[in-house]
Amino acid sequence: MVTNSKVKSEYYMACADKIIAAMQSRQMECIYFESKKDMLEYLKAAVPAKATASWGGSMTLYEAGVIDLLRGGLCKVIDRDAAKTPEEAHKLMHQAFDADFYFMSTNAITMDGKLVNIDGNGNRIAALIYGPKTVYVIAGMNKVVKDEDAAMDRIKNMAAPMNAMRLTTGAPCTKTGSCLHCKGSGTICCHTLVTRYSRQSGRIKVLLVGEELGY
Repeated sequence: MVTNSKVKSEYYMACADKIIAAMQSRQMECIYFESKKDMLEYLKAAVPAKATASWGGSMTLYEAGVIDLLRGGLCKVIDRDAAKTPEEAHKLMHQAFDADFYFMSTNAITMDGKLVNIDGNGNRIAALIYGPKTVYVIAGMNKVVKDEDAAMDRIKNMAAPMNAMRLTTGAPCTKTGSCLHCKGSGTICCHTLVTRYSRQSGRIKVLLVGEELGY
């Protein structure tokens, strides 16, 4: 009898094959890894020690071990969390646009190879669009959805409420668990981005991991 883990692994790989082909047609690179351990080994070889790197807010990066890898001496880092004042943090966030490598996750990936994101400050999706020389998008297979409609549903009724809870924003979705299209200082749903094509071929590199990571 085939084990559940074997079935899940084969299913993830089948989905990944379709996403990889779709992203190639959109000039985005995509690589599938069965585990976060394999993905981290890839990054150790891909990122030079002399390079500069920064990242956007992401539970996926923490759970996958990417933040520990970067802070552990993989390369030079621009770490806004090391800032002593809000002004210094703001300055570091701007410096991230000149980094050699920028690391982030994505709120959703469609089966036809689009990245769908909703942001609060906008620095994460701004870096995805323009600035850093190479953008690594790390995502567990739990982020994969059928299409853009499913992506928006996932974000508004799962990812955004959970992130709002994590950040203790006080947004209404922290009480209801689903989007109420709120306005005000507590909302983290300020900017919506669908990345359907990369004008710079290979600048965006999506690393899919056959595990559940982040929200």
